Amino acid sequence: MSVVSAFLVPGSPLPYVQRDNPPWGEIAVAMETAGKALVASGPDLIVIYSTQWIAVLDQLWQTRAVLQGLHVDENWHEYGDLPFNMRIDVEFAELALKKTAESGIKAKGVDYDHFPVDTGSIVASNFLNPDSAIPLGITSNNLYHDWRMTESLGRVAAETAAELDRKLAVIGVGGLSGSIYRHVIDIGEDKIANADEDEWNKKILSMMERGEVDTLLQACPDYAGAARVDMGFKHFAFILGALGGRFDSATVHAYGPLYGTGAAVVEYNIS
Repeated sequence: MSVVSAFLVPGSPLPYVQRDNPPWGEIAVAMETAGKALVASGPDLIVIYSTQWIAVLDQLWQTRAVLQGLHVDENWHEYGDLPFNMRIDVEFAELALKKTAESGIKAKGVDYDHFPVDTGSIVASNFLNPDSAIPLGITSNNLYHDWRMTESLGRVAAETAAELDRKLAVIGVGGLSGSIYRHVIDIGEDKIANADEDEWNKKILSMMERGEVDTLLQACPDYAGAARVDMGFKHFAFILGALGGRFDSATVHAYGPLYGTGAAVVEYNIS
């Protein structure tokens, strides 16, 4: 099995740019804990699927060797900028493009100077791979791809890594419940905006902790609708595809609010 570790993390920049706010600081600490676990698993490559890199035509893969710059988040710009410096495993990306197409999904490489890298990919990379020591593969969230297609992309990532004899760490970047405060709040008192969504989040995370994959899969469609989950929870579909549809259990390093929405840092325990 090529996958040595897998994580679900939020893509919001708030824990990164305002970690001194207690509710968000807990998530920042958990992200760093996940980063240490990722390094300890000894990957040769990290693959990131972020719900915030939106595509509408093809499945996109980053093929530029170095992505470097300063990003301003479109929603939370008042909290500060996001510097980034990422190394892309071009050999992996080019083979992933080929294998994505062979799986029946149209794919395209992205190799542009100053390409607008999404916030989620930057936050995940900065927290979990802060020194850019491990090369990345980064792929997009196509709005027209359903759960099944996204799960198949996770399998493509794992199969591509295996063919290249790469040990792979998988990161699905996205949120949980989606109700966000649409008014200014005291950020020190941030909480999940909707109590029913909070209960749904906790229920799903508990299933993950116990490794109840079949029950979890049955619950995900209802969860996605009832809790307005970020992009239908496709970031979890990608992780599950890369893991071959199974994991033993999960460790929830943190769960909490990000301006009313639900966020969790989850490490999947695999054998």
